[in-house]
Parts: sequence; structure tokens; C-alpha cells
Amino acid sequence: MECKNCELRQRQYYCANCLRNHLRDFRLQTHHFSSDRNEHIARASRAFKSIESGRLLRAEIARADHSLDQLADSLAQVRRDCENKRDRLRTLRETLAQRKRTLHAARLLPPQSQTLTKESQELSVLSQTIARARSGLVQELVEVFHIVEVGGRPAVGGRAGARGEWTVGGLVLPVPGDVRRYPPDHINAVITQTIHFLGLLTFYLGIKLPFEVSWSCRRFGVGMPWIGAGRGTESWAKWTAKHPLHLTSNPSSTSSSPSSSPSPTLPVSLADSEAPEQVPAHGQNQSFTTGLAMLLYNVCYLAHSQGVEIPLSQAGDALSNLWAVCCSGELGRRSHSTTPLLLPPTPPLFTLDFAQVLQATAASPARAARIRPGRSAQEAGISNMRSERIVEEEDGWDVVELGGEEGFG
Repeated sequence: MECKNCELRQRQYYCANCLRNHLRDFRLQTHHFSSDRNEHIARASRAFKSIESGRLLRAEIARADHSLDQLADSLAQVRRDCENKRDRLRTLRETLAQRKRTLHAARLLPPQSQTLTKESQELSVLSQTIARARSGLVQELVEVFHIVEVGGRPAVGGRAGARGEWTVGGLVLPVPGDVRRYPPDHINAVITQTIHFLGLLTFYLGIKLPFEVSWSCRRFGVGMPWIGAGRGTESWAKWTAKHPLHLTSNPSSTSSSPSSSPSPTLPVSLADSEAPEQVPAHGQNQSFTTGLAMLLYNVCYLAHSQGVEIPLSQAGDALSNLWAVCCSGELGRRSHSTTPLLLPPTPPLFTLDFAQVLQATAASPARAARIRPGRSAQEAGISNMRSERIVEEEDGWDVVELGGEEGFG
């Protein structure tokens, strides 16, 4: 419809009379429905009053059932706790009984001081037995490698004695200053013999050395020997680079005489495919000298571990020092693998510094006579060769006269 005044269109349009009629009808209906509602409520209340006693009884029964279930659960929990406590009590009783038996057995044992004394005595006897076994093995090792002193003479009639040369397997191991007087094959052979002897000696004695020897073919005794520092915290531990313990022959060298052969070059080389790049001769000399100093330092430390103190002035004579170790009264008593245990290398009591040994090895003069001013090198070499070959027979001793002053060792 459309209002003629405001022209508003609506779906339904009621006048004031119609609205009043509708409101009256709504009020009448509401009054009627309220009466019906009140009547139904009154009827329901009367009906509930008749069954109220039964409902209350059922509620009480349900509450009692719920309480009974809770009591049953609590009883089951208490039973489980009691069972656990019985098991714990049984375990405690067994433990107490075991402790009582142990205490009773301990009371029957002799005093602890006597037990410790007995164990200490047995350990001491075992250590002495091991030391004797090691000493026997070392003596056999010395005989196998045939370590002896050749030449020299004792002091007789106020005449000063002379020192001989130490050999291993029939080969002379020179002091560092005399290495150039021998061909490289001789030096390689005698150093390899010394390395094998030192390795077996330390294996028998159970000693760990500061510097470790490795081989170019990665198998023990196969290839060329190299040496480098092992694990440690002392000053020698920083020398971790591997240095050679071998020489290579000079192709131009043809003489095999120790006194007449020219000074061989001292290159650093490995066998087959493991050969490093060539370095200058001066660097090669230093590398071999450093490796030899490491070997001498190992010998000095081994001697210290067996109760023999080697001064720096005698550190270069390796075989003589090894002989002193084999003849030590403390041989085999201390070790890194059996009691009494030694401290890891090197302990504070070992005061010899590797830098001192290296410096002395690099600066060691040869035993051969030096060339005096005014003499030619050829004349000096002939005189030196003659003085080294003079052999005297005196009281059964073979005496070799050495010209000049003695060097390291």
C-alpha cells in the first residue's frame, strides 16, 4: 500500500483501531495461556509430591554406590601399597642379613695392615721377577746385536788410556761429528741396526720414548726410517715434523773408505712414490741432523728411566749410552706399563733439553785432526789417514791412535 500523505510504501498497513484490536487479542491470549501454564504447573507439583519419597531414596542409593566404589578403589590402592612395602621390607631384611654375614666375615679376617703388607710384598716380588726377566731379555738382545767396543786401551803405567769405537752388528756408529767420514750406506745400515735395537729394548722394558720412529712403507722395518715427536707437553713436543734417519748416496762418490771418501750429501728422501720434493743440501743436512738429535735424545731419556744419567757432553755416543743402560743396576725396575709406574715422557726430573742436544749435535767437531795453517788439504788428509791407521800391540790390546781433539760424545 501507499500512504497518501507521505507516499511510503509498506507491505501491511494498519490503522489505529486495528492495532488496538490486535493488542487486545494478544492480551487475552496471553492471559489464557498463563492460566493454562499455572494449571499444568500445579498438576505437576501434585504429581511430584506423590513420588518424591522414591526419588530421594534412589538418590541416596546412588550416592551410597558411588561412595562404595571410591572405598573399593582406595582399598585396592592400599593393598598395592602394602604389597610393595612387604617386598621392600623383604629386600631390606635380605640386605641386612647379607651385611651381617659380610661384617661377620670381615671380623674373621686379619687386620688390614697385614693384608696390605702381604699384597705389597707379593707385588714387590712380582716386580723383581719382571725386572730379572727383562734383564735376561736385554742381555740376550745385546748378544744378538753384538754391541761391543772395538779398540781403545786402558791406562797402564801412568799412560793415559784411549777410548775405542762402539759397534752394533759389526758396524761402527760414529758420533755426530764423524758422520761425514763414513759412506751413506754404512750410516744407513748402522742407524737402522740401532733403531731396531732401541725399539726392541724399549719394548722389553715397557718404556715410551719422546720421539717416535716411523717407516716410509708404513710397515715396521720396511722402507726408510723417519722420526718425529709424539704426544707431550714439554718443549720437545713442538717438533712434530718428521725428520729422516737415513742418507742417500752421492752418485759421484766411488771410494768406500771411511777416511778417504768425500763428504756425502745428506738429502732427505723416501722410497718409491713417497719421496718428497728435493730441498737444498743445507736444509737436508739440517733435517738429518735434527733426526739424529731426536734419536740421541731418546737414548738419553731411556737411560734416565733406568737410573743412568747421561750428561750433555756424552749424549752423542749412542751405543756407549745404550751399553750403560743394559748394565744398569736399576734395569727393568721402572716402566710405563708395570708398577712402579713412570711418569709420561718427559718428567721434571729429566732436565736435559732437546734444544741443547740439537745444538750440540749440529756443532759437534769431528774426531779427525783439523788442518793447521800452512798445510795443504791433501797433506793433512794423508797425515790424518796415517794417524788413524797406526795400530799398536801392547799387553794384548789393539790400540788405535786418533789425531786431533775428540768431538761430541
